Amino acid sequence: MSSPKEIINNRQAFHEYHILDKYEAGAVLLGTEVKSIMAGRIQLKDSYVTVRDGEVWLTNAHISPYSHGNKQNHEPLRTRKLLLHRKEIEKLERETTQKGMTLVVTAIYWKNGRIKFEIGVAKGKKLYDKRESEMKKTIEKETRQQLKESMR
Repeated sequence: MSSPKEIINNRQAFHEYHILDKYEAGAVLLGTEVKSIMAGRIQLKDSYVTVRDGEVWLTNAHISPYSHGNKQNHEPLRTRKLLLHRKEIEKLERETTQKGMTLVVTAIYWKNGRIKFEIGVAKGKKLYDKRESEMKKTIEKETRQQLKESMR
């Protein structure tokens, strides 16, 4: 069993939201979409995940058309179906009906020859939360630099 190879990480999701829970999902993709994702040509900036009629859908994820694709190349912004177990879908549906909860893609990676999407159950951060996490990052970075300097 090979270890997962990360294709893309959605850092903005961690900046905008508190990620409470994570799920691994497969996706129904076309061949040209797989090749574009493997080349890292996917953008998750405004994307989100919805649960409709007992199915999970990825909306607004922009996968650039494959450069060597022919006239049957994929539509860049089409809605894509995500594959999860029935119990996971029911749990996601329950969690998103709560106030302020949403679903976002936090990472895309390659696992056992398949592309997997990591879905995070998220709650939006307030402005002061964003400032606080930014401050923590800055302090951590400075202490690492000071430790590095003292080791020399």
